[in-house]
Amino acid sequence: MTIFHQTIDSPVGRLLIAASDEGLHAIEFPQGRHPVKRDANWQESRQESPHPLLSEAARQLGEYFAGQRRVFDLPLAPQGTDFQQRVWQALRTIPYGQTRSYAQLAAAIGQPKAMRAVGAANGRNPLSIVVPCHRVIGADGTLVGFGGGLPVKTFLLRLEGALA
Repeated sequence: MTIFHQTIDSPVGRLLIAASDEGLHAIEFPQGRHPVKRDANWQESRQESPHPLLSEAARQLGEYFAGQRRVFDLPLAPQGTDFQQRVWQALRTIPYGQTRSYAQLAAAIGQPKAMRAVGAANGRNPLSIVVPCHRVIGADGTLVGFGGGLPVKTFLLRLEGALA
């Protein structure tokens, strides 16, 4: 399976997006702490004829940043453990403009004592923004941990109206 990638400009900096015929594999910030592993199957997409899913992801991200999109409609193919997949699926249920704590997310997957493991899985989310890990905050309402950095998390939550 070939995974095509390209970078796009956004209000939070250049984003790397990667996709195959299976779905979207990654959306990464330049300073991301846990980049998706790359191998010989990763190939830069040609600008003149990018993979159609890369074009669609770029379009939907552009709409999101313009305040015109609240829900993404993209096939996703993140690679992770069963536990990570459950956490990432739970992230997708957090509505636009709302936040949840790590404890609430742990309870949502049926493991209320697994807050640290949920936090670790959240931090390894390969599909930032589309799988909204930025909507997870500390139990006391503070902004904690985000692969794109706290200024980016603040920007995204303000864009969505979750922060004043």
